[in-house]
Amino acid sequence: MQTTLYGATVALRPATAADIPALAAIRATPEVYARWRGDPDLAAEVAEDIADHEAPTLAVEYDGRVVGAIQWHAETTPDYRHAGMDVYLDPAVHGRGLGTDAVRTLARHLITAYGFHRLVIDPAADNTAAIRCYTKVGFRPVGVMRQYERGSDGSWHDGLLMDLLADELTD
Repeated sequence: MQTTLYGATVALRPATAADIPALAAIRATPEVYARWRGDPDLAAEVAEDIADHEAPTLAVEYDGRVVGAIQWHAETTPDYRHAGMDVYLDPAVHGRGLGTDAVRTLARHLITAYGFHRLVIDPAADNTAAIRCYTKVGFRPVGVMRQYERGSDGSWHDGLLMDLLADELTD
């Protein structure tokens, strides 16, 4: 994906090496790290994400600066074809509708440009803000995935599988 997508308030563009410091700093914030923990070398992990062409990473820009990232991946087996996405934003911009705009913008693109009829997203089951955001775009809960991911404390936590059919995308 080589194009920039424009939402109502955000722009989504392919992330580059120049975005690594900003994205690593966002990933290091306690709020984001609790949900997106991984390799202690966050800059290396962000660089690896950007280099992964199977799951493109787009920088989320707002007001001229990078405020997060959104990724997507595709299941290409014909009988199961769909796309999934993940997003994180700087806590300093939470509550402004930027996540909803970013998810809606990418969802619209995946449906119109790639012809996906179904999209999935899987927030932590206790992440009410993310679930509310995705619901505004049209995603619906499918079910709880028990002990789906390991938390930063080493214990397993539930995830919520949500999906969106193309005709359910909201404006």
